[in-house]
Amino acid sequence: APLRGGEDLMNMQHCNLLCLPENYQMKYYFYHGLSWPQLSYIAEDENGKIVGYVLAKMEEDPDDVPHGHITSLAVKRSHRRLGLAQKLMDQASRAMIENFNARYVSLHVRKRYTRVVCVCVCVRVHGGNCWSLTG
Repeated sequence: APLRGGEDLMNMQHCNLLCLPENYQMKYYFYHGLSWPQLSYIAEDENGKIVGYVLAKMEEDPDDVPHGHITSLAVKRSHRRLGLAQKLMDQASRAMIENFNARYVSLHVRKRYTRVVCVCVCVRVHGGNCWSLTG
């Protein structure tokens, strides 16, 4: 689901704190939510609780082709292996293309998260892989 407002951003931060060692201050979530509200998405359980999210943005280098970046992606352990991360990334990348004409999307993956790479490379944009993976 698309972000609905500040409460979703606070719940995204909570999910981030539970799932990842890299944590962001609340102002960083608000920066993304205000600058690119159509690019970040949440996954909810049957009770409406956030169990995953993708925080995304467009890169702002005017000398480069338009491209997006996945800032953070997390799914709670209880909801992993259900395809939620793939669905979140699909939604964010589709929104980048439709709203900003993104040519590709970058995602930086730590070497200890190499299992994540299998999730990312399957996405197709304009007939080719859109993810630029760097370790």
